[in-house]
Amino acid sequence: MDETIVLSKILPIIAPILVIQIVLMVIAIVMCVRAEHTSGSKLMWILIIMLIGLFGPIAFFLFGRRDGR
Repeated sequence: MDETIVLSKILPIIAPILVIQIVLMVIAIVMCVRAEHTSGSKLMWILIIMLIGLFGPIAFFLFGRRDGR
């Protein structure tokens, strides 16, 4: 019974974080695949995006994207 009470209190906090993480991950992977140039290989960035959780997509948005110069 205690597990249900704890889960019901934690779920409203965790659910939005999980949704944000999944949305960022999908957007980052799509942008990585469509990008002509990235800093490093695309496979490396896709693995970073998928394996590092919330910080992987953020790292890609900050450091992985590169314009065609």
